[in-house]
Amino acid sequence: MATHKSAIKRQKQSLLSRDRNQSVKSRIRTLAKKVVTAVEEKNAAAAKAALVAAIPVIGKAAAKGVIKKATASRKISRLSKKVHGLSAASAS
Repeated sequence: MATHKSAIKRQKQSLLSRDRNQSVKSRIRTLAKKVVTAVEEKNAAAAKAALVAAIPVIGKAAAKGVIKKATASRKISRLSKKVHGLSAASAS
């Protein structure tokens, strides 16, 4: 356990950021799941709306350092690919 002042402060900060990061990651997973669920139901409008809601949250998490930029980019790309694939399949 931390015994000097700066170590005690650092421990408090670590716990706060851990809680915050877990919350953000959970939100990302929830939003991604909404996109995937809408795609599986073949609901293009709901999938696009869910994607529009998910992209800024993922981007902000990367900007804040909760997830890496490459991870955020990959998640956005994969979700977009699913939604656009659904749109292309329904158009043809």
